[in-house]
Amino acid sequence: MLKHRLLFGSIMIVLFLGLILLDAHLDGSLTQDTYYKPLQATIFTILIALLTIPAQLELSNLIKQTGVHLFKIITIPASILLATGIYWIRLIGDFRIFTIYLLLISAFSFLSLFIVQAAKFGTDGTIRNVSVNFFSIMYLGFLCMFILGIRILFGPWALLMFIFTIKSSDIGAYTLGRLFGKHKMAPKISPGKTWEGLAGAMLFAAAVAIGFSHFSGIMGLLQAAVFGAVFGVLGQAGDLVESMIKRDAASKDSSKSIPGFGGILDVIDSPLATAPAAFAWFMFVLH
Repeated sequence: MLKHRLLFGSIMIVLFLGLILLDAHLDGSLTQDTYYKPLQATIFTILIALLTIPAQLELSNLIKQTGVHLFKIITIPASILLATGIYWIRLIGDFRIFTIYLLLISAFSFLSLFIVQAAKFGTDGTIRNVSVNFFSIMYLGFLCMFILGIRILFGPWALLMFIFTIKSSDIGAYTLGRLFGKHKMAPKISPGKTWEGLAGAMLFAAAVAIGFSHFSGIMGLLQAAVFGAVFGVLGQAGDLVESMIKRDAASKDSSKSIPGFGGILDVIDSPLATAPAAFAWFMFVLH
């Protein structure tokens, strides 16, 4: 498993880094401020839209094990529209309608769930089915919107710093947890997580953030250290969020599509849960 994790982890890093740099090169955001240029992050937006599909399918399989049904005919397009919303609003060039966009997509997708529920199951399980379906839209659509927002509003370096800091916290938690982990952090949610692993997450994330900041100049070294330590903790909290979902579904991994990692959900869990906090950091701390 470790060799698969190292191999496929390295492949994903290279592909993701190459895609983001290519995307940024094409829209010019690698070297200059492009805040007022409408077409940004087109390739990354397409990637997010494509990944939303298997992520919803994995979540559907998990949820099905709890006896609840996911209405993919609604959840997939609604999640894509929410996740990519900033791109479309930026393309239009009027952020004043962004709130209206979010409200309308959320409201109509929510009400559409009742139509599908009535057509398929009548009144049986209405509250459970509609609630869980709307949760899936918010989890994979609304939260993912902040990841794309970081890329579009703050640039490729902010996105890369965020992603690499968060994922390095996973590496740090796994490494120090395996070597020194003795004290369980959340045994009812994730028995493998330890306080020693959390310390490793903070150390690795801080080191990567400092190194990335030194290379890119996106923030000062002290800010980077704080950023890394804070998001090292938040990244592990994000892992616990998906652990709660998987344990409720009595499943160890969301799928077996990525050797050594599990599924798409197992890869994106920590970025999803921490993206709103990172968005707020870049907005209020750096601007």
